[in-house]
Amino acid sequence: MSAPRLLLCAPASGGGKTTLTCALLQALVNRGVNPVAFKCGPDYIDPMFHSEIIGAKSRNLDLFFLGADTTRYLLEENSRGSGLALIEGVMGYYDGIGLSAEASAWDLARTTRTPAVLVLDGRGRALTAAAVVRGMKDFRPDSGIAGVVLNRVSPMLYPRLREAIERETGVKVYGFLPNRPDCALESRHLGLVTAAEVANLKEKLSALAAQAEETVDLDALLALARSAPALEFEAEPLPPPVPGRPRIAVARDRAFCFYYADGLDGLEKMRGIMASLRAEPPKEIGGSAVLGMRDYQSGTVSVAELGVVGKTPIVGSNVLYFELDDGTAFIVRPSGTEPKIKVYILAQGESRADCDERIARYKSFAESLNK
Repeated sequence: MSAPRLLLCAPASGGGKTTLTCALLQALVNRGVNPVAFKCGPDYIDPMFHSEIIGAKSRNLDLFFLGADTTRYLLEENSRGSGLALIEGVMGYYDGIGLSAEASAWDLARTTRTPAVLVLDGRGRALTAAAVVRGMKDFRPDSGIAGVVLNRVSPMLYPRLREAIERETGVKVYGFLPNRPDCALESRHLGLVTAAEVANLKEKLSALAAQAEETVDLDALLALARSAPALEFEAEPLPPPVPGRPRIAVARDRAFCFYYADGLDGLEKMRGIMASLRAEPPKEIGGSAVLGMRDYQSGTVSVAELGVVGKTPIVGSNVLYFELDDGTAFIVRPSGTEPKIKVYILAQGESRADCDERIARYKSFAESLNK
């Protein structure tokens, strides 16, 4: 039996999909429903907000990369045992590749037979809100739009808007969120800021959840989610596990944070070992002393200068830095005024001997950088 599921969509970006998704997820977590979260397409910022709430990885459902069967399989696999699978759409509901609907949120709802709930920004609208809902619902005969939640609507206007939409379109309205500037999730060009950059995120999510409990019919939405039929699929098997246990370095920091969790899980199922690699330099970079480039909290820092190991041109005075999950770091920086580089290894350990052993372990790798 597949988990109950819903997809939240909107006529366009900026209509409140992420806000409502976060509000519902937090409210359901507070109820003990154990939701799981998904994002339509190749978006990595919204899933960070989802993960912050549910305490687990949010997954991407990307029809362009995955195909229909694998998408249905991953939705089923990652929803197993949950109380609700909540999928956040992308852009406008029918916006896919180019000016087609391929790989759009509508395409995902249709492929997975998931009821869609339209998030409609109610600012500056009256009866036109019903026209938008009807247009979205009737644009495709299999639109899958089964409900509406209004966003940025006043409590006084909501009852009249709800009555007009339901009368004119036959689509049920499940509630609303009023305008809450105190709970705004900031945005920048091309999308939201990341979850780590939002001040007082926990407090905002808690307030959004309380608001959803008050003005959104969560029980009715859960009933709608339970109406979704069982998923059917024939997923392609993974390649056989490779011999041994290859160690795969994965850059993870504020700059490198966009990964499909299912892709990494697949590598682990094939016996790969995921090792975190940090490519974001510390704040304290500069000065002539190499040791000043990393200020370790504890332990001994040992440095080995390997000399000029290559002739790769370096633009300006940029420094390339990356750090492994065992605390060992590599620093590549220009060598004087010539277009050459120097490689340094910084190791942290309980003793000087421990640091020297780590440096020796990675020395051959550092020397290979010029090949």
